[in-house]
Amino acid sequence: MRILALLLLPLVVSCSLFEDGAEESAIARVENKYLFHSDIQGIVPVETSKEDSVLIINNYIKNWIKDNLILHKAELNLAENQKDVQKQLEDYRRSLIVYSYEKELIKQRLDTMVSKEEIQEFYESNSQQFDLKDDIVKVRYLKVNKKAAPQVKKIRRIYKSKKPEDVEKLKELAHQYAEKFHLSDNQWILFDELKKEVPINVIQAKGYLKNIKNIEVEDSLSFYFVYIKGYKLKNDISPLSFEAHNIKNIIINKRKLSLINKIRSDLYEEAFMSKDIEIYDNKNDEE
Repeated sequence: MRILALLLLPLVVSCSLFEDGAEESAIARVENKYLFHSDIQGIVPVETSKEDSVLIINNYIKNWIKDNLILHKAELNLAENQKDVQKQLEDYRRSLIVYSYEKELIKQRLDTMVSKEEIQEFYESNSQQFDLKDDIVKVRYLKVNKKAAPQVKKIRRIYKSKKPEDVEKLKELAHQYAEKFHLSDNQWILFDELKKEVPINVIQAKGYLKNIKNIEVEDSLSFYFVYIKGYKLKNDISPLSFEAHNIKNIIINKRKLSLINKIRSDLYEEAFMSKDIEIYDNKNDEE
């Protein structure tokens, strides 16, 4: 197998390569396939430096050669039936067309509104499907830079308070002085996500969450305040509020499948009634 070597010339990005009317010449060859200057037009973004342009174009040429080398090798070594991809291409084309059409019909016809009642009903009917895969918590936490020391005492005093006025004050302090915070203590979050934010060492989540409700730790730069309002452990039944988004998606996907099946069935019935389709009996008569 003869292969023309790749020539990496800085002049490959010269403007003269793309002049109108210039006689086109090849810049690389693999067997009987050629790469021309016109094939690499537009691959370099505008305002790219000359050095980066050379790198981009040379990488493109190398990849073109590698792709065609493996293609040539495949054509030499595969059996004819293995190289006959026309049926696969046609099947793929048909699948793409059908997918695009069904996608457009779904966009036009699918009802994506899911009520709280539907979510509740699905949850209650399928609760066995909602075992927790991870520990989750309802929590408030704040990360406060030590430079905000004058405010730390106020935060320490109210971060675990249940009084509405203290909760509002905590929000105000968080927005002013906290580097990071999460105050939506009615929202479930993964315990692992909390551990990423707060430097706590937990060996066994069950014992830790059962006994620890308030956490105050620090590192060299920041104070961390955590109030754990509630928790559920791995393999417990997952709460509805934690699963609501997933349930909504499940319901919509079920509707989508039902709609596609209905569209196909209706199309079949219409075509059958209008005699646009026929089914032939191809059984051979037995002698």
